[in-house]
Order: sequence, then structure tokens, then C-alpha cells
Amino acid sequence: MLYYLFKYLESLDVPGARLFTFISFRSAAAVITSLIISLLIGKRIIRYLHKKQVGEVVRDLGLEGQYRKQGTPSMGGVIILASIIIPTLLFAKLENVYIILMLITTIWLGLIGFLDDYIKIFKKNKEGLAGRFKIAGQIVLGIIVGLTLFFSNEVRIAETVDVANLTLRERYEILDNSVKIPAKGVITMERKSTKTTIPFVKNNEFDYSWLVSFINVEHRRLYTWIVFVIIVIFIVTSVSNGANLTDGLDGLATGTSAIIGTALAILAYVSSNIIYANYLNIMYIPGSEELVIFASAFIGATIGFLWYNSFPAQVFMGDTGSLALGGIIAVFAFIIRKELLIPILCGIFLVENLSVVLQVSWFKRTKRKYGAGRRIFLMAPLHHHYQKKGFSEPKIVTRFWIVAIILAVISIVTLKIR
Repeated sequence: MLYYLFKYLESLDVPGARLFTFISFRSAAAVITSLIISLLIGKRIIRYLHKKQVGEVVRDLGLEGQYRKQGTPSMGGVIILASIIIPTLLFAKLENVYIILMLITTIWLGLIGFLDDYIKIFKKNKEGLAGRFKIAGQIVLGIIVGLTLFFSNEVRIAETVDVANLTLRERYEILDNSVKIPAKGVITMERKSTKTTIPFVKNNEFDYSWLVSFINVEHRRLYTWIVFVIIVIFIVTSVSNGANLTDGLDGLATGTSAIIGTALAILAYVSSNIIYANYLNIMYIPGSEELVIFASAFIGATIGFLWYNSFPAQVFMGDTGSLALGGIIAVFAFIIRKELLIPILCGIFLVENLSVVLQVSWFKRTKRKYGAGRRIFLMAPLHHHYQKKGFSEPKIVTRFWIVAIILAVISIVTLKIR
């Protein structure tokens, strides 16, 4: 909103108003604002949650220090959500399709998580919102995101194309923009594309249409969007649930998300800058520069929340925060066409997810075979395994953060390693 105000002031030649046209300034303002919001409202929300007795109910898992968490306020994810949404509304271009998608993702998954926490705490139902309803909500979001990214005319990449290969529709679009088409050679143009980035490969682009290349050309586009939407649903659901599982120790999910958010902000910035994109030989995605502002708010919100969520935690984010954080990361990665980097960038979430899947699968298999279930880990998710081995909570969290930083650096380095 402030962007439009200062844009108007700039038209009146008001000194300093032009600052708001710079991504760097608006991003810095978003970080600072989100930090201030999370720090200022955090204390008040924690006090309110204490007053309403919105506290954590601890199950006996035989973990050291678990009863210390009894009564610690949950549902603190509202602090994160407010600290992301408010700066984004203030400093981003609200008509930008990518910003709209990110706000929908934040609010939608935040509401699902809030409903889950509400049922657990106020309705005294430890199971919370039924799993099928949470999955259904994530699927609906995946469909919205997938269809928008596939069909919206505002979602484009800039590609160098041979003039001879231009379709009639593309030629009309270029002429409508008063751009002259040369008789032959190559030109750079914005166009719809089903391509994404694949790491560690020389020509690091992968086209989703390849997955349906065996289908007749006339029907290929129809099946391509179906496959694309299914992939979006799978990744959004997986990362969202992975973040939820990771939120089991003080500051673990919050700090890990802040690290991932920083890497995504860097990737979004270089993808939105034509100079850096050409230099790094990566996709140039027009309009994605606004995502840097959203990512800045995300980083500020998670770091600000960490002030209260670090060991010993004064508040937990609950599903209100964890589901939203994972979904935000997944959708953000899709928008900047770096979703195939998620297994590396979100390696902590992936391992936490896999540890649960492997543990449950192996337990069921061995129970059928031997009559008694056996375990791979002392306890799942993985962070509880290390607790059982006697590691202190702060040490586990710090080491997971270190691994997350290494994975984030590797993800950024993939821009040049091919």
C-alpha cells in the first residue's frame, strides 16, 4: 500500500519518494518491519495466550525435559503470519500475480493450521483436525497454485528463441508490443513455458511436457497441465507436512525456515535481474523481483519469532505456523522454478519426513513378519532419535541449523555447478 502512495508522491516530485521504487529499499523495510511487528506483538500475544490458558499438552514420550514444555503457549504461528502479511501488504506491488499467490498460500495454510490448533486446545481433542481434511486443504491449495502458474498469462519467463520457430500467436503478441521482428536470427522474448530448473546439469532446464512426450502433440498440453498440477500438489503437501514434523524442538523449524527463506530470497533476486540471470545463464523471470520483498518479510518474521521460540521456548508456533511455513517455501520455489532443488534446500524437512515414513513402514512390515514390530530409529522424527541418544535439545537444534546452512549454500552454488 505504501508503494502506491510513494509512487503517487514521486509523480509530484516529492524528494525521497523514488526510494520506494527500489527493490533493495523495500526489502530492507520489509525485514525491519516484520522484525518490529514480531517483537512488539509477540509479547502481547504470549501474554494473551497465557491468560486464555492456550498451553501445550505434553504426552509422555520418555524424552528429557519434555515436561518443562507443559503449559507453554501454542498457536504462536499467528505472530509469524501477521509479521509476513503486514509488511508484504505495505511494501509489495499487490497486483503482482506472484505476491497474490504467496498471500493466498500464507492465509490458506495458516487458517488450516489455526483450525487444527483450535480443536486441539479449545476442544480438548488431541487429534486436532482430521488428517484427511488437512490433506484436502493442501490439495486445494496445490490445485489453485498449479492452475495459476500453468495458465496465467502473467506467469512467463524470458527466453531466447529462433524467429523461425515463433508461432503465429507469439508473432502477434510481439507486434502488439510494438517490437519489430527480424527476418531471421534469434530474439529474447517473454513467453509461457513449462520449463523449470534442474540442478547439476549443463543445460539445466527440464520441460514438464517431456513427461507426456509419448502423447499425441495435439493433446499434449492438456495432459501436461494435469501432470504439473499433480506434482505441485505432491510437493506442497510434502514440504508443508515436513515443516510440521520438524517443529518438535525449540527453534528447530523456525531457524531452519529462516535459513531456507534466505536462500530463496537470493535465488529470487538473481532470477528477477536480467543482468545476473544472463551472467549465471539461468531463467530470467520477469515480475519475480516482488518475491524478494515477500521473502524479506518471511525472514524477518521467522527471526523475530525465534526471539521467543529459542530454547527455552516462551511460545510454540503450532500447526498455525508450521503448515504455513512449509507451504510458503514450496510455492515460492515453484514460482522461481527451483522446485527440483527442494530435496537439497529443504533437506532437513525431507529427512524428518523420511524418518517417520521409514520407521512406520519398517515397524508394520516386521510386525507382520515376526509378530513384533522393530524400529530403525530410537524414535521418529529424527530429532527425537538424537534426544533418545542423550543429546541436549540446544545442541541438536544448532547442528540441524548448521546442516541447513550447508544445504542452502549448496543450493545457491548449483547456479554455477553444472
